[in-house]
Amino acid sequence: MKKICLILLTTVLCMSCGKEKPQNKKFNSDKMMIRISEIEIVPEYLDEYVTILKEEAKASMELEPDVISIYPMYQTENPTEIRILEIYADQTAYKSHLETPHFKYYKTTTLKMVKSFKLIDMKAIDRPTMSMIFKKMK
Repeated sequence: MKKICLILLTTVLCMSCGKEKPQNKKFNSDKMMIRISEIEIVPEYLDEYVTILKEEAKASMELEPDVISIYPMYQTENPTEIRILEIYADQTAYKSHLETPHFKYYKTTTLKMVKSFKLIDMKAIDRPTMSMIFKKMK
């Protein structure tokens, strides 16, 4: 019995040692690419567009470690006016994002649904506070 317990304990210890806990990645805020996408949707496509956008945002956040934020929202008074806060670790992360299957699906599928589209590149004003924003949402 002692032998079995020892074998089980050794197995558990070996298994736990081989797995590293995921570390919170440090991003260089000077290299971050921050963008606001302003998108107007054709009203009859709004529900379908939102469904596809939510899938794309979720996949981007779950599958792409250098995508810091894909945060879609809409104007309260006009739900067809969509805004997306996009934050990438750097230009390379953004370019990589554009090549993902989930982004390509989103882009090609929603093309007919978009009435107007504008990308606005931004720069952070308060970099030290930026790291606190998402920590509060746990």
